[in-house]
Amino acid sequence: MIAGFPVNLLAFILIVTLFSVGIGTLVIWLGLAVLLLATKVVYAFAATNRALLRGVLGVDIPAPKVSYDESGSFWQRYLRRFTHPQMWRNLAYQLIAFPLACFELPLALAGIVILPVGLFVLPVVASLHILLAKWLLGPTETEELTQKAERLQASRARGVDAAEAERRRIERDLHDGAQQRLVAVAMGLGRAKTKMDADPDAAKALIDEAHVDAKLAVSELRDLARGIYPAVLGDRGLDAALSSLAAKCPIPVEVNVVIDPRPPAAVESTAYFIVGECLTNVAKHAGATEAKVNAWREERPTGDLVVVEITDNGTGGASMRTGGGLSGLADRAATIDGVMTVVSPIGGPTVIRADLPCAW
Repeated sequence: MIAGFPVNLLAFILIVTLFSVGIGTLVIWLGLAVLLLATKVVYAFAATNRALLRGVLGVDIPAPKVSYDESGSFWQRYLRRFTHPQMWRNLAYQLIAFPLACFELPLALAGIVILPVGLFVLPVVASLHILLAKWLLGPTETEELTQKAERLQASRARGVDAAEAERRRIERDLHDGAQQRLVAVAMGLGRAKTKMDADPDAAKALIDEAHVDAKLAVSELRDLARGIYPAVLGDRGLDAALSSLAAKCPIPVEVNVVIDPRPPAAVESTAYFIVGECLTNVAKHAGATEAKVNAWREERPTGDLVVVEITDNGTGGASMRTGGGLSGLADRAATIDGVMTVVSPIGGPTVIRADLPCAW
């Protein structure tokens, strides 16, 4: 409240002055330029107040997505911006926020000295201020629903692409792996059948070779099935599944999993494949000597999240490029409304984090 007073005082003085001068000089056209400046000042102070609430109170108010028709002359475009409902909502907040700040400042100073005021009164006033800011500075319910629909549409498209890529991978693995092995088994057994009477020893050697190929085909099919959905994940949960991935990694991997209760199967499988792909990349490309996998469950007002974080001490420089492996993992996370971030400065360390909602 103390920090907000000088901001809102300056905003009130500038906005009232600019609008008064702009309206008063409209007859000589200078007012249009002044009102244009006033509009920019209103939007700037709205963004400043959102940042202030985020930094001081920890309340994230998303900026409304304001779009305009860009056709026509400069002044026509400006008029659309000036008459946009969000501009007047921002203006209303600034005009209300200053008298509210005049009330909050002495209350905040009293709260420093008088303990009951600081403990019981200030939080209530702050909550009311937050409600006012969300109502006027944040997106409307219609805008929120529109943005959610756009996110869901994009998420669905990325999910379809990820599923198609997964289908092609399975088809390729079957064609290049198990199918070739089984064809070799069939050919070997056919040759052994023709040699069974004339050359039993050669037929036995062919049967032994076919037997080896059959076992390799079974192994490849088992690996393929594990790649679709590993049995250990369904039977014992994410902790055991991630530990098995870490055990197969050629570099030491520390695993810490605290997830209780178990999340939905889609969340577990997404987390598993993100960790598996990331550990593969660490082993092949990162030049790291150790890695760490942390997974935990966070309670949020909007719903629980499963957070997975993979850290390595490699050379860094990883990024999500279009068509790359990390981009594919981000698409897979997006199918359940998850978000994946990559922080990988040159020289390392690399931190890959996935926030996966338990309900979507």
